[in-house]
Amino acid sequence: MIALIEAFLEMIGVERGAARNTLDAYRRDLTDFDEFLVTRGVEALVADHVDVEAFAQDLSVRGLSSTTIARRRAALRQFYQFAVSEGWRSDDPTRRWDGPKQARNLPKTAEVADIDALLAAATALKGWKAQRAACLIELVYGCGLRVSELVGLPMRAVPKPEIAAMRVKGKGGKERLVPLGSHARQALDTWLAVRGHSLPEGAQKAEADKFLFPAKGKAGHFGRREFARLLDGLAIQAGLDPKKMSPHVLRHAFATHLVEGGADLRSVQVMLGHADIATTQIYTHVADARLTELVTRNHPLAQRTKKGP
Repeated sequence: MIALIEAFLEMIGVERGAARNTLDAYRRDLTDFDEFLVTRGVEALVADHVDVEAFAQDLSVRGLSSTTIARRRAALRQFYQFAVSEGWRSDDPTRRWDGPKQARNLPKTAEVADIDALLAAATALKGWKAQRAACLIELVYGCGLRVSELVGLPMRAVPKPEIAAMRVKGKGGKERLVPLGSHARQALDTWLAVRGHSLPEGAQKAEADKFLFPAKGKAGHFGRREFARLLDGLAIQAGLDPKKMSPHVLRHAFATHLVEGGADLRSVQVMLGHADIATTQIYTHVADARLTELVTRNHPLAQRTKKGP
């Protein structure tokens, strides 16, 4: 089964450009299914729909979230479709597995005042770390970058001074242009002026010098977890709840504020790098929810209804 899984992962990595995180998640999902089949004395290539249904039931009993179960289902369906195309078996036993109903949770977002508070807290950091923190926040919020895109930005992505956009490589190796506003440009230029102080010494320097945010370590650049910890510390310093502040929240804030400001969904989709505009449509619901809250909190009729006649 290990060999079959690796053959499948190689296919979706090469032919579909699946990201490393996706490949790792699918490997865990398929390995989990294989381990479940072992307890039933069945091999994956002879498992039938009864085995698949039993696995689905087992996932529910384990209390896994609907999102996790949906991903396991997607991994299995794609694996068996690949198995059929390769002639390993003649049918797909996952066809009867209906996906779990998932609640449409609105993404968490942040207010403009929260972003200002984070930036103010960043100025209290020592030396070049203050400029790095400010640049990271301005780019993730001002450009809507995914955290993996942000921390892994290569130096070649830095645009010339007269260009107000940055070329970013996103999921599946797809490139897109993201806007670079005046605040983000200023933060970027300020960081570039002191960036050299952050380069590690010795053999690591040459590799780290390829990245906008260099750091020690195998990757050569500032890490996702390091940025998350940085935001936690800045949130606490700014008097914000760190549980409500993350790199992804800042990306959501970018999209939400654009939609609230009247930006069309297609433009927001392109800037976020969403393959499907249905993914972007969630931000219209966020905007609607915030407007409803605004009316409920401030409109005289709403206040009168709450207080009674």
